[in-house]
Amino acid sequence: MIVILLFSLGNASDAFLLLRLSDLGVTSLWIPLLWSALHVVKVASSLVGGALSDRFGRRGLIALGWLWYALVYAGFGYFDTKGTVIAIFLAYGLFFGLTEGNEKAWVADMAPAHARGTAFGIYNAALGIGTLAASLIFGAIWTRISPHAAFLTGAGLAVVASALLFTMFAASKDPAA
Repeated sequence: MIVILLFSLGNASDAFLLLRLSDLGVTSLWIPLLWSALHVVKVASSLVGGALSDRFGRRGLIALGWLWYALVYAGFGYFDTKGTVIAIFLAYGLFFGLTEGNEKAWVADMAPAHARGTAFGIYNAALGIGTLAASLIFGAIWTRISPHAAFLTGAGLAVVASALLFTMFAASKDPAA
């Protein structure tokens, strides 16, 4: 849960992505349409991500998703052209497909049957606390330094969490693999 908490500290509210799109000139008419398109990518990639997780294991797919997140956030931090950032925004949906269901399945795999409810409670608390803190930190960096610095900070935390996921659990067998 510590690794998931660390990742979530870099995973600020998606409202910042929408704010970035708006700052780059995407009109309010297009924001909900892009949000809907993101969810189409999310749904399609979730089906593939779940199947890959069942076949190859959860840890690798989660780490791949976190690295994809890092690339997306680095892209948001680096690029300033509307078209490029829109493409990166839509590609963000792949992150969810690789991680959202797989993190939950990993928690279920690792928790003993009699403690799964507690494990999911801890998991969701870690996500909630991390995301709240991330949004506060992200907003402070955005306003005091720049949006670029905020996104690059989120990307850096995702890379560190991915590395820790591999090193801390290198000896453990992924139950789904």
